[in-house]
Amino acid sequence: MRKERLEAFSDGVIAIIITIMVLEMKVPHGDTLASLKPLIPVFISYVLSFIYIGIYWNNHHHMMHAAQHVNGKVLWNNIHLLFWLSLVPFVTGWMGENHFAARPVALYGFVLLMAGVAYTFLAMALNRLHGPHSTIAIAIGKDKKGKLSIVIYVIGIALSFINNWLGFSCYLIVSCMWFIPDRRIENVLTEKKPKEIER
Repeated sequence: MRKERLEAFSDGVIAIIITIMVLEMKVPHGDTLASLKPLIPVFISYVLSFIYIGIYWNNHHHMMHAAQHVNGKVLWNNIHLLFWLSLVPFVTGWMGENHFAARPVALYGFVLLMAGVAYTFLAMALNRLHGPHSTIAIAIGKDKKGKLSIVIYVIGIALSFINNWLGFSCYLIVSCMWFIPDRRIENVLTEKKPKEIER
């Protein structure tokens, strides 16, 4: 089964998610800088979520670039990932509108956690499909960074009920971990090209 349709559908959904998020920022009625002050929490939550969606789009692109084909399990795991990403605009808006209160911050973390788990499931499905010696399996490896991210999300959710800013800081740490694009797949593909030319 070809992967192009999966990539096109995923790109479209991610583009819609970003569009919905920016529409959540309502234009203030006043014309002074002070009228923008109530939007600061909404803007902060939007920026973090925009970074997260960008990270997922970037890594999804690299992972699918390394994949040769897909099957039904991969398609459903991809839909599972998109489901959790589609909830990001809702939890982003709720967190921003409520000035980073404990429950919205915890729910935001839960959605990020489930998106991280879904991405891991997608990577596992691609690994099983392509085999342990495939480019994608070699590039992803043990995925220590992905597993560490899930642990930090869980810690962040728990800390949200103690101090909402500690929970939010955990999500910020994970975004910083992934902000620099994951070069594993790029490096493996770059190493393979000279070998393919030699053949």
